[in-house]
Amino acid sequence: MSEEIKKTAAWIEARIEGFRPEVGIVLGTGLGDFADRIEARYVFEYKEIPGFPLSTVEGHKGRLIFGRIEGRRVVAMQGRFHYYEGYTMRQVTFPVRVMALLGIGCLFVSNASGGINPTFRVGDLMLITDHINLMPNPLIGPNMAEFGPRFPDMHNCYDKTLIARATAIAEREGIKLQYGVYVGGTGPTFETQAEYRYFKTIGGDAVGMSTVPEVIVARHMSVPVFGVSVITNCGLSDEVGDHDDVQLQGRRAGARMERLFREMIKTL
Repeated sequence: MSEEIKKTAAWIEARIEGFRPEVGIVLGTGLGDFADRIEARYVFEYKEIPGFPLSTVEGHKGRLIFGRIEGRRVVAMQGRFHYYEGYTMRQVTFPVRVMALLGIGCLFVSNASGGINPTFRVGDLMLITDHINLMPNPLIGPNMAEFGPRFPDMHNCYDKTLIARATAIAEREGIKLQYGVYVGGTGPTFETQAEYRYFKTIGGDAVGMSTVPEVIVARHMSVPVFGVSVITNCGLSDEVGDHDDVQLQGRRAGARMERLFREMIKTL
């Protein structure tokens, strides 16, 4: 896997003519429209890139975009990979390893999630302050020592400096923010109400099927992370949600998330 990651990074480097991204961005369900507004310089379909899995989920276009946002060099994943698609955790996190080798100094992750905290409302943006991992850990297996230690510390895996910066920007721009703990589960089923009650009991504020593996791997490689969840449904209610509604609510909140991301990237 280590050699595959290096080969993929070398393949990309040979095609981006010295373009070195400063920020990596992973866009979740319903949030891919943001990528369409990047000043794109190089765009690769996942199927073109050696070693990359293919995104099979509706709402994930499956493109790796190199370009500029507010003058800063970025690389954005327009669609991610999930454990429930049948990929191994090392495949799910493969692109994060590649982006780190390409030079990113921080990683922005986003997702659509179900609200657990009863004060949350559909459409809220939640800054992720911590997570609870209910998936297989992507670092299980032989450690790739050239990327990081055998036992990486997960304290403050969502960078406090970036959270503070986002808070200041949101106050200035009039963007309402929530804060909370993200619970990462395997999916692909949406959670039962009993599971939502359990997640609330153990300290969760929102739940989804992604993000945590990417954050663990970024932390393993000492890449600072900033994470945002778009609350697309409230799991403790009697309302029944589906994937179409998740995409819809993600797109509606996408404009506010884009404003926040743009201002964050501008000040890095």
